Amino acid sequence: MTRLAILGVGRIGGETAFLSAVRGLADELVLFDTDKPLLDAQVLDLAHTGIDITIETDWRLVKDADICVFSAGIARHPGIRTRADLLSANLPVAKICTPILHGFSGVLITVTNPMDAINYYFCRSSGLDPWQCIGFGGELDRARFGLALQERRIGGAPWIIGEHGEHQVPLFSRLKGKVNEPIREEILAGLRTASMEVIRGKGGTVFGPARYLAELIRIVSQDRKELNSCSCILDGEYGFSRCSLGVPALIGKEGVLSIEEWNLDPWEEAHMEAAGNFVTSLCSTLGV
Repeated sequence: MTRLAILGVGRIGGETAFLSAVRGLADELVLFDTDKPLLDAQVLDLAHTGIDITIETDWRLVKDADICVFSAGIARHPGIRTRADLLSANLPVAKICTPILHGFSGVLITVTNPMDAINYYFCRSSGLDPWQCIGFGGELDRARFGLALQERRIGGAPWIIGEHGEHQVPLFSRLKGKVNEPIREEILAGLRTASMEVIRGKGGTVFGPARYLAELIRIVSQDRKELNSCSCILDGEYGFSRCSLGVPALIGKEGVLSIEEWNLDPWEEAHMEAAGNFVTSLCSTLGV
């Protein structure tokens, strides 16, 4: 019996609710949004699918959920240069939702950008344990990295760590062949703007985030204990603390079970240091 709560039921939140219901990942949905007409419309739209699932809209039920997805706030649009630029707009939204998470004993998945900073904020402001807080974005970044590698016929498993944003760190050292620095920088530049064509064309990314969110929900709800690229609260891993940063982590029903520290080559180390410094600086402004 899995109760899934979603705070913010716009594009990504609504699509995630639908995918979770249709894939049987949840037995009960708790949906909340400050936009009441949108919330009512999403509930009705889900009801019209005929899927046998209980849907509640009482925010007080969130604290008893097994998994809570935070996807509320303003999405990135063509006028927003980087995800980090959304902090001033979305931090107040997170503050509004903080009381809802007091006493929450499940796993929180943070989607709202800047995701790493918002994930850290929730951990520190809501009294949640670090293992309860998972920042989403790494698996989507991995998929985009994989496409870039396919286009260049480079083999190996794509992995990305670091910030979910400009300071993401694709791990070329884990690929099958050597990739020289100019190609690395070319791929990284493409990854930094990978979502913008979608955003310009349809206003925001939906299918990719929702697909990998549903997969993360599956991993947690079914206690799959799978390695996932996600943002975790660090305590010395990769040389950083007081921040949430993308790392390879073993994920299960309890949330973050462990963090793996992989050896990085000099190019990756330099980019990871830049990522950690940037996100730590961002987190230091949160007042938590």
